[in-house]
Amino acid sequence: MKEYIEERAVAIANYIIDYNATVRQAARKFGISKSTVHKDVAERLSHINPPLASRARVVLDINKAERHIRGGMATKEKYEHEHQLRACSRDEK
Repeated sequence: MKEYIEERAVAIANYIIDYNATVRQAARKFGISKSTVHKDVAERLSHINPPLASRARVVLDINKAERHIRGGMATKEKYEHEHQLRACSRDEK
């Protein structure tokens, strides 16, 4: 495996652990796809640094368990914002 890929996998794992980041957040931060983040952390890192891979996996598993809650909150905020916009436009008339 190329050295820069190993370094990236370690950097991504450290970022995920330090910031409790999701796969999407890590992908955005490093300018790579979610698939690449997942492959780096789930597959490549287990060969490079198994203890670090385990710690990152814990964070990702927690994020995966909570994602339905975050999705629900995002939907709620979206519709609250739309409701406020409609209310403002009615008040202006």
